[in-house]
Amino acid sequence: MVGKLLVRGMLAGIAAGLLTFGFARLVGEPQVVQAIAFEEKADAARGDAPEPELVSRATQAGLGLLTGVVTYGAAFGGLFSLVFAYAYGRVGAMSVRALSAWLALGAFIALVIVPNIKYPANPPSIGDPETIGTRTGLFFLMIAISLTAMVFSLKVRRRTVMKLGAWNGSIVAGLVFVAIIAAVQLSMPTIDEVPAAFPAVLLWKFRVAAIGMQAIMWTTIGLLFGALVERSAFVRLNERSAAKSA
Repeated sequence: MVGKLLVRGMLAGIAAGLLTFGFARLVGEPQVVQAIAFEEKADAARGDAPEPELVSRATQAGLGLLTGVVTYGAAFGGLFSLVFAYAYGRVGAMSVRALSAWLALGAFIALVIVPNIKYPANPPSIGDPETIGTRTGLFFLMIAISLTAMVFSLKVRRRTVMKLGAWNGSIVAGLVFVAIIAAVQLSMPTIDEVPAAFPAVLLWKFRVAAIGMQAIMWTTIGLLFGALVERSAFVRLNERSAAKSA
């Protein structure tokens, strides 16, 4: 049963990856091309020889990008389905589509918004190659902290709802999450390697495109997965179990 749910999650993720690829080609790639051109001009001004191109730009922007986003979508779609399978029936009387949408929103906040506030995406021409390991480690650490803080906040909500009601309990949980994330982000090291001459508008457009790709990915997974699962045997089995328990 869970296996079929996993397949639906991966299919939703693949569809999300295809839509994200289209957006990346139309909106993201032009910013990458401009960033690379800026880097090449800076290298030429310093008299540095151009680095050998191991993979052509056509491959990077075409097959490479497609493979990357579709694989990402399938992997996270599968993980999303497992989280859904665990959460369904344990979070109150919430419909399949509503739960799927809320889980996708939570994933978008924890996996995308929070880490990108502290360590936003940068174009290819930004960043010291020697610090890539540190930057990657800090980014994934921020994701781990964000997920942990969200799980803790949901537990706080569960406790406070009994005393304060659903609305006030949700507000308290949200404030707890924001407070934890704010404290952590203020304490973690800041990395700023953007060259002074790099166009601010280009940097802004690139980061907006990066967030937009993730927004399309998680919106599609949340909405499409809910639609695919709504009439599945998994849902009917859980509904029958809930009716017997009642």
